[in-house]
Formats: sequence, structure tokens, C-alpha cells
Amino acid sequence: MPRCPGPLLTREVADALLAAHASGAARVVRSFDLGRTQSEATIESDHWQWRGTRFPWPEGLKDRTIYWFDGESFAPLQRYAGSLIKLVPTEWGTPTFEIDGIKMLVSAQIAPMADAQRKVALVQPRGKQILDTCGGLGYFAARCLAEGATRVLSFEKNASVLWLREHNPWSPDPDSAEAGGRLQLVHGDVAEAIRTLPEQSFDAVLHDPPRFGIAGELYARVFYDQLARVLRPGGRLFHYTGAPNRKTSGRDVPTEVAKRLGKTGFAPELALDGVYAVRLRQ
Repeated sequence: MPRCPGPLLTREVADALLAAHASGAARVVRSFDLGRTQSEATIESDHWQWRGTRFPWPEGLKDRTIYWFDGESFAPLQRYAGSLIKLVPTEWGTPTFEIDGIKMLVSAQIAPMADAQRKVALVQPRGKQILDTCGGLGYFAARCLAEGATRVLSFEKNASVLWLREHNPWSPDPDSAEAGGRLQLVHGDVAEAIRTLPEQSFDAVLHDPPRFGIAGELYARVFYDQLARVLRPGGRLFHYTGAPNRKTSGRDVPTEVAKRLGKTGFAPELALDGVYAVRLRQ
């Protein structure tokens, strides 16, 4: 998967560049990779330079938007393909993303990567084969790799989300030295692909589907049967659910999911903002 080398700009970084230019400063140090590192940009009269490449002055950048250089100007990191899918900055550095304005990852009280870390910890990935059903920006996969998983098979259905990953420096690169060949990222629908996976081939599953109204098939008994089939006895599962519609309709999706998993060979319990479950031994 080719990676975009950057730079990535937010309005805050753009304002710092323009302020340095206005003040006559020769250089400015900022993060051009969403907080991963700090580096220096050189200020010239009609452009600025970063890592030996010239860039035009950014103009008209908006809040809550990340910009990349498309070869001519700085454009929003977003795509429209039936839905508007957009990479969104957070105060933590690690970005989230939105589909038609709906945030896909938590970021109000905790950094998205830190949230992924506490969920991944439930399945104890060290030395394990992990199925990551709905890869998104790859934060579950990144934490699994960091915590010593031997293999992560990650599916992502949406091509626009995969495009965001190519530009997001926090998303794990399957071809990187850090991944060491342990991450396989597949562009595909896990609801269909899971039927082709061997029985009892994974030690743990991380299941972070879109909300029920978008992807109800990923909350269905038939899909949970497949999760039970590919997971080894004693294997662990974390299923993100959130709490959609609880305030408006009183619906309790986590409890519904737990009951369904309980009928599919799992011992479930509510945990964090989802359901943790252990595959019962046969």
C-alpha cells in the first residue's frame, strides 16, 4: 500500500506558517504529520520548504479538516463516493474519521489510539493470531502489532477509508519494518470473506462494525456463527457496539448483542462500550 509522504496541515499549522512568514522568520518548527514528530520548515518569500520540497502558502484552511498536498494545492483529506468520508483532526493528534458527519471513532474524552489500546488489551494479543473484521483507520491493528501479535488479518470494505489510511501517519503500514510482515490488509467485505476462512484459525477477534443501521448483517446471528467457527475454543472477542438509540428509543444494543453471542457459543459480558466474550470450549 503506497503511503503519502506528507506534509499534512491543519488550520493551526497553517496559521503558524503564515505567522512566521509575516514576521520575517527564517524557519518554523511544527508537526507536519499530525503530532507524530516535529520537524523544520524553511520560510521563503513566495513559498515554504519542507524536506527539500517547495510548497505554496496555504489559504482558506478550515477548522476540523486535515489537508494534503495534491500536487497543486492543499486539499481536504476527504472523498465522496455516495457518502462523504473525511479524516478529522483531534486534540490528541491521532485523527478520527467521519462518514456524512458522523464520527466513527471516539475522541471527546480519550485519544482514538488510546481507546484502541484499552480495547485491544481485553483480547491479550501477544503471540496470537488476530482477526480484525472492520479495519477502519487501523488503530486496532496498530495496537495488536505493538503488543506482540504474531499475525493480524484485517478487512476493510470501503475504498475511501483505505485511501484515508494511505495518508494517515497513525495508520499501520503493512509493508513497514514495524509490521514485519505480520499485518495483512484486505480490501473486502468480511461478512462474505469470513466464510472462506479456516475453522479455529484465530486466537482472538476484534469486531468494530459500523452502527447497526448501516451494517445490520455484522450484528446478525449468522455472522456470529461464523465468528464462533473461526475462533479457537477459549479465544477472546471484543465487539464494539456503542449505545445507539438508547436515549431516543430505549434500545439496548449491547445487551441485545450479548444475548445473541450467548446463543452462538460465547460467554459474553458488557465491557467498555461494547461486549467482551470468550469462545466456549466444545
